[in-house]
Amino acid sequence: MLEELSIRGLGVIDEAVLPLGPGLTVVSGETGAGKTMVVTGLLLLFGGRADSARVRTGADQASVDGRLRVGDVAAVGERVRAAGGELDDGDTLVLRRIVSAAGRSRAYVGGAPAPVAVLGELADQLLAVHGQADQLRLVRPAAQRAALDRYAGVDLEPFATAYARWRAAAAELSDRIGRAAELRRESDLLAHGIAEIESVAPQPGEAAELTQLAARLGHADALTVAARTAHDVLVGDPDDPSGDVDVTQLLGGAARTLAQQQGSDAELDGLANRLTELAALAADLGTELGGYADQLDSDPARLEQVEGRRAALNTLVRKYCDEPEPTIEGVLRWADAARERLADIDVSDDALAALRARCDDAAADAAMLAGQISAQRGRAAGALADAVSSELAGLAMTDARLEVAVIRRAVTDALPTLTLDGEPVGIAADGADEVTFLLQPHPGAPALPVGRGASGGELSRVMLALEVCLAGSDPVPTFVFDEVDAGVGGRAAIEVGRRLARLARQRQVVVVTHLAQVAAFADRHVVVDKPAGAGEGGVTASDVRIVTDEARIGELARMLAGSDTPTAREHAAELLADAAADPAAESHVETAAEPVRKPAGARRTTTRKAG
Repeated sequence: MLEELSIRGLGVIDEAVLPLGPGLTVVSGETGAGKTMVVTGLLLLFGGRADSARVRTGADQASVDGRLRVGDVAAVGERVRAAGGELDDGDTLVLRRIVSAAGRSRAYVGGAPAPVAVLGELADQLLAVHGQADQLRLVRPAAQRAALDRYAGVDLEPFATAYARWRAAAAELSDRIGRAAELRRESDLLAHGIAEIESVAPQPGEAAELTQLAARLGHADALTVAARTAHDVLVGDPDDPSGDVDVTQLLGGAARTLAQQQGSDAELDGLANRLTELAALAADLGTELGGYADQLDSDPARLEQVEGRRAALNTLVRKYCDEPEPTIEGVLRWADAARERLADIDVSDDALAALRARCDDAAADAAMLAGQISAQRGRAAGALADAVSSELAGLAMTDARLEVAVIRRAVTDALPTLTLDGEPVGIAADGADEVTFLLQPHPGAPALPVGRGASGGELSRVMLALEVCLAGSDPVPTFVFDEVDAGVGGRAAIEVGRRLARLARQRQVVVVTHLAQVAAFADRHVVVDKPAGAGEGGVTASDVRIVTDEARIGELARMLAGSDTPTAREHAAELLADAAADPAAESHVETAAEPVRKPAGARRTTTRKAG
């Protein structure tokens, strides 16, 4: 529930703080005084489009602040915290919207900067605004279907999920069948590539190993001579015992010479130990060099085999690896991806049969849910028609009757088709039904779609009757109506006020109106006006104030007669007395005498006249 609305620099309103509360709040004022700025401020506060033209002339920016008590609406608290904000005292939300004269817009949620879209998400939970444009929307089939679904409690999400799954499966099946030849060619190419790779059977790291082996085999003779020569120098040639003295013999003799002086000097003992280690290392190296020379293979056939294997691997790399650095590992990755793709594009009869079965199952699920929704709509249509017709009778449309027609969609090329109850029907994401509101103004007259058979005033009353009937099914705690009583007068205007008062028993209701008959039912009456002398010096000013007692009677008199005359005041007092005695006007509001507060240093609202 909205507790307070603060507006600064918006239109003709300079600064005003408007206390709100439960029940019915009415906003009235002369044409052009700026009463719609209250609704404009609410729309901005809840994510409406920012328009720099709304910023008051001479002001740098317009701002709207709102304080709301959100109670136990858990989703609101979660969204606020997700946006970085906090609730005050656990259940109070502060929102702020700023629009600069340059057109830039900023939003704050629970004290934290947030995207404007977050305000719109919160609006879905907290506020419903209805204006004269809603009368135009009411004639659209989608809006009529949505209204019936609200009344019936239809949850479209399960069907929408099933519908999306069915359409995805159908699209895949159609694509598979339509591209069968192309997919078969792709399948053949993939299968050929996989078979070629598998026939070579490359191993990770094999190319590097083969490169090293090929280099060794290509230089086998030179490597053998070098290894043998080094071996002979270190440990001698076993085939020539009379050859030169080898390194190990020299190192052994030097070590034995030092060993004769062991114990005489520690430093020399250390050198002797190192010499002994060096002799052992030379012997080990000689042995390893001999082994290396013995295992070298200078067989040309083996080298040819290795080079052939390398060529086969290089062919695979050129054909199947398109990575920046082509490698055998890239070829193996291509093969893995190809196997997955081949499984996905299986165009065999078995694969098509399985895909067709999956599509049929998804279609059956969608058809079942669509049928359930149709049944819900069918059951609720008559009840909604009766309820709205009853409300219309109270809104001075005694003989009028609303009919709610629910018919299955015709089969067209523009929509997919399902079979429901043995009949083919066109299906969309909102189900299988077309919903049409028909208005019969009096018995014997044809029932015509509301867009063709209803005047503006009748549309206003149909919409209000719908809102009264749907109030229990709408989760938002606050309704705002912007001159939805346009085109209504006389007894019908009184009935509009009575219905709004009844709606205000269940929800907080804010109404911008020009009808005294509606304003008389208010728990709180707010006036937006231009005080005397406000236009001096080419400047227009507007104030926002709550009126009570005699001031309220004076405002109702102005609304009735255009001026505050004794006769008009008498009529206004009579309206108030009748409204107060009406059971629909019983209110839970303790007092309606709360004054409008202005922030410290507030000035009278001013804006310059055009020109």
